[in-house]
Amino acid sequence: MASRNTQTVSREQAQTVLARLLLERVRADKHPSATHMALLEQTLPPSMTGAYLNVLLEKVRDDPHPSISMLRRIHGIAQTL
Repeated sequence: MASRNTQTVSREQAQTVLARLLLERVRADKHPSATHMALLEQTLPPSMTGAYLNVLLEKVRDDPHPSISMLRRIHGIAQTL
């Protein structure tokens, strides 16, 4: 039986990789997916909370009519700081 050379990845590492991917997607999209943001908020490591908050604040700053849901997300993230 041939052995496979596999690298073990921890849950934390996998969640961090997913969070980075989703954060970049949210940053790049003019109107990010609510599903992407919800998934990001579920997997976001504490060390990335400030970066996520900054991305959301930039979106609101650049939008003349920010959505109430985006403002609520910002409020929710700010409450966790």
